[in-house]
Amino acid sequence: MKISRTCFIVVAIALAASISAAAQGPKVAPSHSQTDAQIVRALSQVSAKNIEATINKLVSFHTRLTASTNLPASSGQGVLAARAWIKQQFENDSKACGGCLDVKVFKFTQPVSPRIKQPTEIGDVYAVLKGTDPEASKRIVLISGHYDSIDLKKMYDSSASAPGANDDGSGTATVLEAARVLSKYKFPATIIFLTVAGEEEGLYGSEGFAKMAKEQGWDIEAMLNNDIVGGDKSPGQNPFVVRIFSEGIPYPALKNPREVAAIRMFGYESDSPSRELARYVATTSALYAKSNVPKAMMIFRQDRFLRGGDHTSFNQQGFTAVRFTEYRENFNHQHQGESMVNGVEHGDLPKFVDFNYVARVARLNMATLASLASAPAPPAAVKVDMSKLENDTTLLWQPSPDGLAKSYEVVWRDTTAPQWEHSKNVGNVTTATMPESKDNVIFGVRAVDGKGHRSLVVVPMPQR
Repeated sequence: MKISRTCFIVVAIALAASISAAAQGPKVAPSHSQTDAQIVRALSQVSAKNIEATINKLVSFHTRLTASTNLPASSGQGVLAARAWIKQQFENDSKACGGCLDVKVFKFTQPVSPRIKQPTEIGDVYAVLKGTDPEASKRIVLISGHYDSIDLKKMYDSSASAPGANDDGSGTATVLEAARVLSKYKFPATIIFLTVAGEEEGLYGSEGFAKMAKEQGWDIEAMLNNDIVGGDKSPGQNPFVVRIFSEGIPYPALKNPREVAAIRMFGYESDSPSRELARYVATTSALYAKSNVPKAMMIFRQDRFLRGGDHTSFNQQGFTAVRFTEYRENFNHQHQGESMVNGVEHGDLPKFVDFNYVARVARLNMATLASLASAPAPPAAVKVDMSKLENDTTLLWQPSPDGLAKSYEVVWRDTTAPQWEHSKNVGNVTTATMPESKDNVIFGVRAVDGKGHRSLVVVPMPQR
């Protein structure tokens, strides 16, 4: 078959356009394509130099080993000195914004465990930026990083160097930079900036904090865990991509065989609340691409093989949480002090950290936090009508509980699609009938305020 030159050119142009579109990441539906000027302004204030200074300061504590509580804060070394310094940074931010941050330390004693030889105090340092709306402020969006470090070869030695520049000085710097910038602004919902200890020994700091939040009835709508977001300067690294890990079947459902059966029946294995948060991060990444944020690479598993992170502690308590991690890790630059092994330099040192990359990751975190804190609460009790067999699909829901929603959007995608592909604003209603079979696609509903801020998507459960 002979192909004309004109036809060949048309095909080539179409193929090039397709490749270019794919490289730009997930598409943003036209109804979700307007950025927030305040968020854009905030992202422009992120400083890679400030992040560099923060990481260098954290490394200067020599070690941030959880067991180094034997070193007094006044020594300038150890986890207690790091804790005091982080607390001071939050307090400085609060002073700069007229006392807008409530700075606290959540302390508890961790019992003896495989990596903790004796009962040890763990202190999680956090700052609360209270929301401005009486109802919406009850909702919390949270960003976290762990400030402890470890040398696995000397995990009980508080005198051993454990610089932890990337793991997880980068995550802690991301939290502190987000607090420094976002504390200058106001949002309807509450934002918490959290740094935890005890991660390297078994996620103990986040476990204790998440349990406390659950016991006190906190409404944590989203938790963003930043762990190893330094963009290690090694071959194969992609400095413009960050991985977003999210659980599939939620932990609470695993304890209920009927819930698991329902998830399998309706094909919701990839629609946990945490998976919807991952999609939200990816959409936010595409929306604010011009603000120098990295592309969000969704990984549909809770975490990396044989590894763990603080978002899991929140997942286990039933909270929605995801993990941010650099595209490609260098395991020679984690969990150890500086050394030469077979002519290869090892150690988690600042010189291996790409501070501009950390700044990009911080911007994506901030855009996600600010977008969620500005948006209405998700619609409640979202259902799909199963009372009769029909090819149309009727969805029902209750209004967003904080009263900020001005309209609602129905979204849908092919069952094999990773991201929401279509959306329709159906107005300020609590039911909508879509000319699309529920058997062929996955549906969801989200709330929208008057400025276009969107909530997380909620997928419908059947109602007979």
